[in-house]
Amino acid sequence: MRIARRALAAVIVAAVVASAGFNAASALEQKPALSVEVAEKAAMACDKYARAKGWKMNIAVLDDGGGLLYFRRDPASFRGSVDISINKAWTATQFGFPTRLFGESIVKAADGIQYTPRLIIFPGGLPIKAGEVLIGGIGVSGATGDQDEECAKVGLDAVKEMLK
Repeated sequence: MRIARRALAAVIVAAVVASAGFNAASALEQKPALSVEVAEKAAMACDKYARAKGWKMNIAVLDDGGGLLYFRRDPASFRGSVDISINKAWTATQFGFPTRLFGESIVKAADGIQYTPRLIIFPGGLPIKAGEVLIGGIGVSGATGDQDEECAKVGLDAVKEMLK
């Protein structure tokens, strides 16, 4: 009888623990994450395009938390553009829209925001999305803002099928 009660108690405890673990696991949000492979492919496509145009670029790809995931630098690029490219990607990652938008619209509506540390208000930073989910950002610096953004778009176009 004692053994049967212990066995029953063990089964009940196991069932409670299993159901609690299942509920907690199923309650976690599932979202896509930017992989190093996608980041590298985007950066490499951007780099190839830039070299064909004669642009010397710094290319940064950040994850959705703003952490550097991949970086590529042309040895002849401006050293000061290293941080600018990273901060362009950071701005796109933190706000979810192109850095160009800050200079064209947001600064006019919220004067002073341009003094926020790391915030970039000119072209070259684009968000990376899987569907509608923000998973990172790409930032490019070394040419004009328009050329930086053009190059970033080439990088995103190279991985668009991987982001579906």
